[in-house]
Amino acid sequence: MSGQAQKPPGKFVRSGKVKDIYDLDPQHLLFHFTDRVSAFDVVLPTTIPRKGEALAKMGAYWFETLGVPHHMVRLEGSNMIMVECVVRGYLYGSLFERMSRGEVSLPVPKVLASKLPEPFFDPTTKSEVHDEPITEAQILERHLMTEPELRQVRASTIEVFGKMTDKAKGAGFILADLKLEFGKDSSGKILMADSIGPDEFRMWPAQSYAPGKNQESYDKQPIRDWLQSSGYRARLDAARKAGQPIPAPPELPRELVEEVSRRYLHVYESITGRKL
Repeated sequence: MSGQAQKPPGKFVRSGKVKDIYDLDPQHLLFHFTDRVSAFDVVLPTTIPRKGEALAKMGAYWFETLGVPHHMVRLEGSNMIMVECVVRGYLYGSLFERMSRGEVSLPVPKVLASKLPEPFFDPTTKSEVHDEPITEAQILERHLMTEPELRQVRASTIEVFGKMTDKAKGAGFILADLKLEFGKDSSGKILMADSIGPDEFRMWPAQSYAPGKNQESYDKQPIRDWLQSSGYRARLDAARKAGQPIPAPPELPRELVEEVSRRYLHVYESITGRKL
């Protein structure tokens, strides 16, 4: 794993939305975390300074401390399971939107940011274009995982969410939701993989939390909010619905970039106790 600015070693394999992958040797891949940022599955033209460094080092911290088998060999930065494992502790984001449209039924009042009675496993497809919700039945029907693998991944996702929730609470934060990814090693053993940082979770300051309103977020939610208020989200959704090319994303305001960068560094330092 690498969050450095210089060109990584090895042979370039492919780019994701915010990470590049390099082939170091037959046994090792390097995940290079860039300062790119995506929202609503679109890579934005503006970068966030030091974001890649924060993501790489926070991912390394979680891999080192959670006590769950994982893919990371070292920080200098498998075969991936093609499902993104999302677990939600609060009614927020796309879950709230889907519940408002009647697509999801949960035994809770329809109040934005309300706490769910227990963690809700809410997986999505893994796509370079646009991730979509997927049911556990569909995961099995499409042979994305076997039933024992799905049980293991679901249990691991909820276990990790619980451990991270406790750690966040100790630092004065609420972990609202979390996205994890898993892969398999050459023996078929399931390992936690990819990254765990503010691109993969929503983190709220506990002192300002109150249900029924948008929350202050120490992740990339401020970028999503700005894209929504600027009208880009509506144009993007309309283009996707009509099967048209996605509209070019706008540049982000400098003050927003600076604030998001500050929040990434703050949440890393608050939770890990390490300076970045």
